[in-house]
Amino acid sequence: MATHSLSFFFRVLLLLFLTLSERSKGQGVGINYGQIANNLPSPARVAVLLRSLNITRVKLYDADPNVLFSFSNSQVDFMIGLGNEYLQNMSTDPTKAQDWLQQRLEPHISKTRITSIVVGNEIFKTNDHVLIENLLPAMKSVYAALTNLGLEKQVTVTSAHSLDILSTSYPPSSGSFKEEFIQYLQPLLDFHSQIKSPFLINAYPFFAYKDSPKEVPLEYVLFQPNQGMVDPNTNLHYDNMLFAQVDALYSAIKTLGHTDIEVRISETGWPSKGDENEIGASPENAALYNGNLLKLIQQRKGTPAKQSVPIDVYVFALFNENLKPGPVSERNYGLFYPDGKPVYNVGMQGYLPDIIYTSRATTIKILNLWRAVMGLAVAWFTLDMGVKMRMR
Repeated sequence: MATHSLSFFFRVLLLLFLTLSERSKGQGVGINYGQIANNLPSPARVAVLLRSLNITRVKLYDADPNVLFSFSNSQVDFMIGLGNEYLQNMSTDPTKAQDWLQQRLEPHISKTRITSIVVGNEIFKTNDHVLIENLLPAMKSVYAALTNLGLEKQVTVTSAHSLDILSTSYPPSSGSFKEEFIQYLQPLLDFHSQIKSPFLINAYPFFAYKDSPKEVPLEYVLFQPNQGMVDPNTNLHYDNMLFAQVDALYSAIKTLGHTDIEVRISETGWPSKGDENEIGASPENAALYNGNLLKLIQQRKGTPAKQSVPIDVYVFALFNENLKPGPVSERNYGLFYPDGKPVYNVGMQGYLPDIIYTSRATTIKILNLWRAVMGLAVAWFTLDMGVKMRMR
């Protein structure tokens, strides 16, 4: 075991030296780490993979203690999820929120960087009025519990929504919410404004193309050169659908009296495979969509209506998840296969170790060694850069 561990860390150290010189790769992009699968690598191995990719922002759909432990003392910021099934209890009994935080967040917050709690996912899409009515009270309960723990400035409270909450998205300046949701969205937006938290949206241009491939130009949804469209009300030019969708949401939020809430993209991506009727699902299109999106993120691009605000994006998803229900596309959004190989090339070559961590104690020792190695690598890189600067 010791020999195998040393071999593993020498390989990782070599990889780290090679990647430090290109450490801007992946910087600024977040990744959705879903786990609806039975063949995924252990969280400890995933921690090494993400470090090799220089991805430092991760969104979970739960608060998996194994994941949070494996990323302790790392430089990764986590958004953790509080599932829809918790909302009703937390909305009627605030102590449930306190209990959840004490069990799921407090054991990790001192060592793992947890920056946000996403309360519920795509609640309005469920059309479950009880669930919809419970969303805001649950968010308030979580915020109050964070305040009691003195964590309200460290951990933000938000929720993720489907683009289906919009009744109008074209042109972007005419964006508006569905009438039946406004009674819930108005106080929700007021709360976001009050606690200064972002509004999260799951936006997928793929769906628009799949449903209307003859009307929606493929180049427009894949960030490729195209004539785009001009918003007749603002004269702003849009050359991709994702930015138009985000600005439509900003317009809808403005109709309810708010210009002080930032929109962030909690999910977007493109499937590499789909059913026969899922037009456009292919590895070639997925590579173009995510590859071009990564370039825009690295360039810190803003939307036409919010040019000074770089888009904030969590790509969906890290891995293909083989147990997700629904059409074939649902199981093929991953950038990587479970063995760590890229599904297609977007310029992100990572390293997934093949070592198996056999116990919690072994994991702790290996992670501590890994952190020491990283510290040495960073020191080496800093010294090397200092020497180069003095030689200029």
